[in-house]
Amino acid sequence: MPEEEQNPFHDPFFLKFMESVLSRLSLPESDPLPLLAEVVAAIRPRDPEDTESATRALGATCCLLARDPGLRAGFRRALFSLFESKKQVELYASSGIFPNAGFFSEMSRRLSHTLLPEVADPNSMKDLVPRLFPKRSDEIWINGMDDAAWIDFFLALRFDEESWSGNIPFSLQQLLESLRVLSYRVAALGVEPELLRIDPALERFESPFFAQNQETIQYCERYLAWWSERAEPLEDEKHLLVLLDQCQQVSERVRKRAEQDGTSLTLTYHMQRLCQHLKRCERILDILGALHRERLAEFFPPAVRLFKNLVRAECHRNDLRYYWQQNVEILALRVTENAGHRGEHYITETRRQYLEMMRAAGGAGLIIAFMAMFKLIIASGDLAPLNETIAFSLNYGLGFVLIYMLHFTVATKQPAMTANAIAASIGEASGKTRDLENLSTLIARTLRTQIIAILGNVMTVVPTAILGAMAWQELSGHPFIDVEKAGELLAEHHLYKSGSIFYAAIAGVCLFLSGLIAGYYDNHAAYNRIGERLIHIPRPKWLIGDEKMQRIGHYVGEHLGGLAGNFSFGVMLGAMWAVGMLFGLPIDIRHVAFSSAYLGLALVSFDFHPDWANFAWSAAGVAAIAAMNLAVSFSLALIVALRARQVTFDQRRQLLGSLLRRLRQSPREFFLPPREGKIRAEAGMGEPVETEKPQNSEAGEDRKAD
Repeated sequence: MPEEEQNPFHDPFFLKFMESVLSRLSLPESDPLPLLAEVVAAIRPRDPEDTESATRALGATCCLLARDPGLRAGFRRALFSLFESKKQVELYASSGIFPNAGFFSEMSRRLSHTLLPEVADPNSMKDLVPRLFPKRSDEIWINGMDDAAWIDFFLALRFDEESWSGNIPFSLQQLLESLRVLSYRVAALGVEPELLRIDPALERFESPFFAQNQETIQYCERYLAWWSERAEPLEDEKHLLVLLDQCQQVSERVRKRAEQDGTSLTLTYHMQRLCQHLKRCERILDILGALHRERLAEFFPPAVRLFKNLVRAECHRNDLRYYWQQNVEILALRVTENAGHRGEHYITETRRQYLEMMRAAGGAGLIIAFMAMFKLIIASGDLAPLNETIAFSLNYGLGFVLIYMLHFTVATKQPAMTANAIAASIGEASGKTRDLENLSTLIARTLRTQIIAILGNVMTVVPTAILGAMAWQELSGHPFIDVEKAGELLAEHHLYKSGSIFYAAIAGVCLFLSGLIAGYYDNHAAYNRIGERLIHIPRPKWLIGDEKMQRIGHYVGEHLGGLAGNFSFGVMLGAMWAVGMLFGLPIDIRHVAFSSAYLGLALVSFDFHPDWANFAWSAAGVAAIAAMNLAVSFSLALIVALRARQVTFDQRRQLLGSLLRRLRQSPREFFLPPREGKIRAEAGMGEPVETEKPQNSEAGEDRKAD
């Protein structure tokens, strides 16, 4: 279709229809609600993502209003009749803000109202918004349009043509009442026990939450008096905004302390609600301030932003998926903060750290080789499925815990942690990283750290498995596994004749989940002071002594997340095949370190003379397993970390270009650390002296914990 026919400015049918609707709005006896709904329906694009068509349609409507004073007067009258006759407090004070009800209570409400629609209150503006914007997709095109398009629309209505009486409009009273309600809720949230537990100073000193409430009440009273008697001076809203900013600072202080001392889901939920209430108060104050200064140019921008927020909230009023997504973000925020701090220790910068990572990965490879051998021994024991699953899980779980306690590193455990560190660096700039070169440097360091960790695992796991199989054969007189079993192991890892890549993706999901579990238990240990409470258990203290109990309590308090994450990862690997068997699904796991060990064991069984073509395809399959393990766990962790911080990184293309440019100019940086002198020079320092940082290890902590 030609461009001219698509453009509403040149569509006579659209112009004629819109003019007809606007003419009917001008009739005194007309019901404004259905006619306004027709206006919205005419502007609504067929594709919600097609904001350009919606913008053109809104622009065409502006032209009609601009050239016909009668049409815009009728439109204004329709809006005034709605806003002067409907209650609006609930709309402004509740829409788009987390309810005070519990998670399951709200889920139950949304489910019941989805199955059996609620009865709308004809006197409530909150219940009329869904009638104006009945489609859930309406929020997509409304929020996708530029604010300028909506501002132009409201300017075209020419509100300055109306004559205002001395009485305060009902809609303005409702806006002030909404501000009061929000202020009372902020004050109540400021004395929540969970918040006072983290910041006891709020009880000892004057709380900004109470101060803002007192100031809000006085501001609303002064505003009403000023509107009635314009001679009355009205102090502006700046002092109240300062108090709200102080409340926001307290919220940030509590959040930062909670990162160290741990947080609860209740506290995280309250902090989110508090931020939502404070933002809504600021938005309403911007509108009231603009009205006080009688500057429509200042009034429309905050009014449009509030309009967009309210439409989005009402379009998702009973949306179970949207509510679930919001709460998952809260839960993710709770468990990813600790992981983000831990992840910094999994990124090497200097050569010393790089070599330390390789040694830590090599130590893990030694243990994994024996874990792989124990797994095959258990599998040959003809145990009952349940007993076999328990044995597999304990073998993996206890093995990973041993690796953790010895400060060794499993390469695939890194991505779930480093992704949170990268997300934190993006989140600090609100998703718009100003210095993409710094982020590129961080990603290059992460990549070379993970590569050396994989090489460290593989370089020790394969020789250890080969030597272990040869020692077994020498001592027992028969091979560790027969040729038939060795052929099965190679077939299970064939690049394209097996499902190894799919199974590697499942292992990547397990790695991601173990990272979340580690973050959860790190937070749980800090919040509930697990280490301190362990010290006070009387019987173990009496048996092993106070000093040893102090060391145990300190270690558990510092490392509960790592212990729980590693053990849970082992249990997931050991039990995954049983889940597939129970449900009749083709589910299994492939982990690069164990797969490398199996290739080494198979090589010994073939007396180092396998079918080399088949062996090469299996080796390629192991390489693909490594890539899939890392890619899946890293991608999931990065997505969750970004969503937990409500960050949308909109510079992907620039970042990719920066990475490719750096790869062309300095490919060595993605595989090997730079020389120490170069690091010092880039930092603007003098002689090359190596910077000390916590050693990279599976524990994610420096050696002081020992």
